[in-house]
Amino acid sequence: MNMLSRRAFSGLAVGSSALVAAMGGGWPASSALAASPGLRDYGKAPEFAGIDKWLNSEPLTLKGLAGKVVLVDFWTYSCINCIRTLPHVVRWYEKYKDQGFVVVGVHSPEFAYEKSTRNVQDAIQRFDIRYPVAQDNSFTTWKAYNNQYWPAFYLVDSKGQVMRQHFGEGEYAEMEAAIEALLARKSAV
Repeated sequence: MNMLSRRAFSGLAVGSSALVAAMGGGWPASSALAASPGLRDYGKAPEFAGIDKWLNSEPLTLKGLAGKVVLVDFWTYSCINCIRTLPHVVRWYEKYKDQGFVVVGVHSPEFAYEKSTRNVQDAIQRFDIRYPVAQDNSFTTWKAYNNQYWPAFYLVDSKGQVMRQHFGEGEYAEMEAAIEALLARKSAV
C-alpha cells in the first residue's frame, strides 16, 4: 500500500482491521479476543514520552493510569477531521469519566503555529476539552505509537493493552461500544 498523506488519509473513515490488513500486519491479535466485536489485542501501549507540556493535568503515565480504560487521541487543533471528532470524544469523557475512563489528547502539530501552547490552550477552551492534553511538539509519543494520521485513536484497557485502533472520522458507535465493553470487563475483575 502506498502511503497516503496524513491529512488526505485522515478524512477517510477506515476500520482498524481493514487498515491493519491493508498495511500487511500490525501488532499480533489474540485469538481469545477474536469473538469480542471491535476488540483485538494489539499489544502493550507505549508510554507517553517527550511531552513538552501537559494541559488540564499534571504529567501522566500509562503506568500511573493502570486500572483505568484510556483513550489516546492524536489530534491537532486546525485539522477539520479532528475538529469533527472532538464532540464525540468530549461526550465520551464526560459520560464515562466517573467509571474509570480517561481520555488523553495527544496534540501533535502539523504546522509551526500549532506548536504554540497559547494556541493549544485557546483550542482547548474553544472545544470545551476538560480531559488531559499532552503537547507532543517533537512527535516523540506519536513515533512511539508508530502513528501516521490525524485523528488517530488507541483504546487501552485497564491492563495497558491497546484493544482498539481507529484512524480518521467515523465508527463512533463502535468505539463507544468498545469503551463500554472494556469498562464492564474492568468492573467484573
